[in-house]
Amino acid sequence: MPLAIPSDLKSLLHAGLWRSVGSLGIKVATAGLTYITYVVLSRTQSPDEYGHFAFGLALATVLAILAGAGQPLAVIRLWAEQRGRGDVAAARATVAAGSTITIGASLVASALLCLAAILYLPFLAPDDTANHLFGAALIILPLALAEYNSSALRAQGSLWTALLPRDIFWRLALPAAVLVLFHFGQILSGPDALALSAALLLAVLALQMLAATRRDYIIRPLLAPVRAHWRHWGRLSIWLLLGALIETIALNADVILVGLLLDLENAGLYFNAFRTAGLMTLFTFAIELVIAPMVAEHYHARNLRKAQAITALCAWAGFVFSLVIFAGFAAFGTEILGLFGPSYAEGWLILILLSFGLLFDAITGPSKIVMMMTGHERAYVVLFGSITLVGLAVQIVIIPLFGIVGAALTNMGARIIAQIAIALYCRYRIGLDTTILGIFVIPKPAA
Repeated sequence: MPLAIPSDLKSLLHAGLWRSVGSLGIKVATAGLTYITYVVLSRTQSPDEYGHFAFGLALATVLAILAGAGQPLAVIRLWAEQRGRGDVAAARATVAAGSTITIGASLVASALLCLAAILYLPFLAPDDTANHLFGAALIILPLALAEYNSSALRAQGSLWTALLPRDIFWRLALPAAVLVLFHFGQILSGPDALALSAALLLAVLALQMLAATRRDYIIRPLLAPVRAHWRHWGRLSIWLLLGALIETIALNADVILVGLLLDLENAGLYFNAFRTAGLMTLFTFAIELVIAPMVAEHYHARNLRKAQAITALCAWAGFVFSLVIFAGFAAFGTEILGLFGPSYAEGWLILILLSFGLLFDAITGPSKIVMMMTGHERAYVVLFGSITLVGLAVQIVIIPLFGIVGAALTNMGARIIAQIAIALYCRYRIGLDTTILGIFVIPKPAA
């Protein structure tokens, strides 16, 4: 493909790129604020209490995705499809039903986790606590609803209202509140930090709801369309849920396994290394937020030229960004992890292993989004899910023998194999090359 952008793709890529830059700006600020939050908490808590926080947050994140019941991805895909058919009423009902399902499932997940924590109490060691499990239960609903609201608003064309409340306002408020409390002599435990996080996130979600309503976005939950929505789209939602759950497990189960099989201090170190490595995929994630509805729209309209151009833009933007960040980790990883405290600086090798695996996320591009938005969610679950679950099974054996180095090495290998597998599926079954090589296979314009 020549370097000059064809005229029929200029406006499409220009719009996608500039919206992605805006999304990236928010995500860079989000990453910075998230990092500050973790640094503040790790510096003001003991390693054990920070481990309780990390374990609880990782567990709550997995359960929040489960409580989302596939609705965040479903609303992006169905809004584009239904609006494309001119069925505005169905699109509005989809948004309202998805919100109601998310809220109801989150409350059920929280109740079940509390029950599990109560049943676990008799088996605790004398000096141990289950309060971090109750803290995790508190934050499930805010995390799930924040994810759904973001997806619903992005599907409707919003960027700032979709992302600012959770990604900026909440992440500004949390470290500020922790520092204020620390200034007055109040040191938060791990469960306290989870409860504070939940309360602040609920507050910004209320503000988001108010702002979205004033801008005429559809976001409020309604009970009436739930039955019809689930009857028509329940099977799709389940497969989308499994896809989202598998990805979340791949990003969080390691921390949980390390906490269970080793100890919570190692879980805290692994948590910091993984969250740091995740900065590499920042631009890929930011641009995927923008292109998901665009891929759905152009693919279902059978305009593969535009769909391929969008995925190629995403792949190259994410790859260049990730490569630069990876080089920074290789050179200054010890100093970066040292920001969390001296005891965390020893995680350089963990950081590099995890980062190398995530580098393949950038090389293979938006393969997950392409599969989810084009009706191939079952294949994604089978391919990515089976490889991920095999990797977790290996970790259960490896972690007691080789510690967190074994966990990171297994994660790296499983992610590389899984990303290559789904990228090949996209190329040969869907007809879209999501990798950095996709720029060379953009179809020629119709005569």
